[in-house]
Amino acid sequence: MTHYKEFLVHPAFEAISKAAHELHVEAFVIGGFVRDKLLKRKEPKDIDVVTIGSGIILAQKVAEILKVKKVTVFKNFGTAQVKWKELELEFVGARKESYQRNSRKPIVENGSLADDQNRRDFTINALALDLGPENFGALLDPFNGLKDLEKGLIRTPLEPGTTFSDDPLRMLRAIRFATQLDFTISQECLAAIGENAPRLEIISRERISEELHKIMRSPKPSRGVILLHRCNLLKQFLPEVSALAGVEEIGGQSHKDNFYHTAQVVDNIAHTTDDLWLRYAALFHDIGKARTKKFIKPTGWTFHHHEYVGAKMLPKIFKRMKWPLGEPLRYVRKVVELSSRPQAIVDEQATDSAARRLLFDAGDAIEDLMLLAEADITTRNERKKQRFLNNFQEVRKRLKEVEEKDHVRNFQPPLSGEEIMKLFKLSPGPEIGQIKNAVKEAILDGEIQNNKEEALAFAKAKAREIGLASS
Repeated sequence: MTHYKEFLVHPAFEAISKAAHELHVEAFVIGGFVRDKLLKRKEPKDIDVVTIGSGIILAQKVAEILKVKKVTVFKNFGTAQVKWKELELEFVGARKESYQRNSRKPIVENGSLADDQNRRDFTINALALDLGPENFGALLDPFNGLKDLEKGLIRTPLEPGTTFSDDPLRMLRAIRFATQLDFTISQECLAAIGENAPRLEIISRERISEELHKIMRSPKPSRGVILLHRCNLLKQFLPEVSALAGVEEIGGQSHKDNFYHTAQVVDNIAHTTDDLWLRYAALFHDIGKARTKKFIKPTGWTFHHHEYVGAKMLPKIFKRMKWPLGEPLRYVRKVVELSSRPQAIVDEQATDSAARRLLFDAGDAIEDLMLLAEADITTRNERKKQRFLNNFQEVRKRLKEVEEKDHVRNFQPPLSGEEIMKLFKLSPGPEIGQIKNAVKEAILDGEIQNNKEEALAFAKAKAREIGLASS
């Protein structure tokens, strides 16, 4: 029997072992802690302890030994949590589970360690280390999870069809672990996920989002996004992204597969940012293309205004996924809507006017927008790629010059509505907005500088034009 005592040097394990011995029960550390230690990943802070007996009683005894005053008890689940120093210790009694067709919530009964390992989602999460004094650190691996770790393989302890049908969330977890760990899902599991994909309907959007966020935060999110698509899961909660897949050809002219292009853009942006919502902006930046795709002779395939259409689709997606409808939605919508604008500035030879308007529209999101524009370059032609990157460097340079000169980012008009009313002795009405907008447009077009003196002179001229007289 293989031992890993070196994994259990933290004083918490000694306390758990002592508590179990005094209570005459068996205790084991199981799941993610063991997996991550074997993989030499970042030191795990969440530790799951299973005992043959009451997890709550064991937690209380451990807290007593560690001199921890608070034990958080979840009676409905038969679990308890002890926070000590940097660790979160979760205690549960070993159990066996059975499921009903219309729910992922199991019927739970007390069980043995073997029962508890049987109910685990994957072999690599069923690994356990004995905390008893006689076999302290002994590895208990009934499903060859250690070999699966070495192979980089995601596999279920029991028959995968039953595993995924019982708890469909495990399908998303399989893809999430494959993405995070850069593992392969076994062919049997992939087939079972495809067969059980419709079962995902019993999973809440909140739980789906939780797994999707973890996929999107991984070093290479495309791995998970593509697996979700191929297993027919993605279309159940993000059909707008799945709809991008496929290539159509007319008269010998075809367009690129926008789904796989999007997956590459998400990976590219993941190299430059950990910001979850910017990564989602990359995932959604082309969703309008499925609805705007047209073939026009002799031009070929077009996707006119796809970024505006895509931006309008976002509120529905955020509501469906139970995501925040405040600042995250406003931010993603802005970045998607403006996603083609940096290239438009290139096409216009980076004029001051175009740069000024982009700064005004993007505000503080300008840097993120430029990161997305650069991530959107997915050509394999290195010379072409470098040319695009150089063009965007010119755009960045022009944006910086214009911002230093004109200060239009987060633009505040040099003349307020109150000042305009006082100047022209006006009551609130459409004329105030008309003059304010004219001043703004003149500044953005470079007709006047962004200061009160020039704005005042322009406002007076505009007032005369529309039949108002200044004092």
